[in-house]
Amino acid sequence: MMRWLGAAVVLLVGCTGTPTTVQPVTPFELESYLGKWYEIARLDHRFERGLSDVTANYSLRDDGGVRVLNRGYHTSRAEWQEAEGRAYFDGDSNTGKLKVSFFGPFFASYNIAKLEPDYSMALVVGHTLNYAWILARSPNPSSDDCLRYQQKAAAIGVDTEALIWLSDCLATANND
Repeated sequence: MMRWLGAAVVLLVGCTGTPTTVQPVTPFELESYLGKWYEIARLDHRFERGLSDVTANYSLRDDGGVRVLNRGYHTSRAEWQEAEGRAYFDGDSNTGKLKVSFFGPFFASYNIAKLEPDYSMALVVGHTLNYAWILARSPNPSSDDCLRYQQKAAAIGVDTEALIWLSDCLATANND
């Protein structure tokens, strides 16, 4: 029993944290971050595989946390899928570092590595650089913005060749 408990603690702690190349944004204002975000690019993971038109909606919870509602269209199943979770600050509420859970007591890191001053675009990574998302308030941000966020992701060590682009914003940049 103690061996299992020890392994569970290591596993849970291993899913939170910040990659050494990432400094979560500060100052950070939660109220400005709330609302609807469009997934522009992501690294592939089974929990999002096959999804297009992915959005994340963030709103305040009664307990002071954040309600997270992720929604995407599963192309092969021809149906919308939703997942609801909750997030809380992981430390200082002035820093873009949260922990998010979609499965009971299990939390994962949500580190905002880059954020526009007007909160129009963000780069989010998990506890490792194997989890990365580029989000925007618009489903079609400018090619310049997409390129800047792709470059920032590469600079911190994200495998940008593996990014799945849900927006064609870089097609324009790559054809210029």
